[in-house]
Amino acid sequence: MEQRVSLITLAVADVERSRRFYVEGLSWSPMFEDDEVVMLPVGEHLLLSLWSLEGFTAEVGEAPAPGIAPIALAHNVATEAEVDIVLQQAAALGAVVQPAQRREWGGYSGYFRDPDGFRWEIAMNPGETGAFVLP
Repeated sequence: MEQRVSLITLAVADVERSRRFYVEGLSWSPMFEDDEVVMLPVGEHLLLSLWSLEGFTAEVGEAPAPGIAPIALAHNVATEAEVDIVLQQAAALGAVVQPAQRREWGGYSGYFRDPDGFRWEIAMNPGETGAFVLP
């Protein structure tokens, strides 16, 4: 197996609500959408899939464990000001936001939760990994 990720799927309670948040609110452009799923290109050869909980459960064969998985998706930007702008945008959409702060690892980051509670880290990483993930 190659060392890569092709799709990140989030099982969401309400596809239309998630679509409004990501497409209308954050101005992301879907590659595909129907009543059960919205697929958003988020990187070279990488899609974020917002899939109905029912469809996800039917295909996977079991319902996800209750609660939100202890993971965070990350969106890196080049400057601290950009971190603050994205967090303000998320807050304006009703997201719960943890304000950005300087981190002991040298970066600047904050978090928000999407409508289903999935956590997004918005970060400026001044190191080699930060340079690697920026377009």
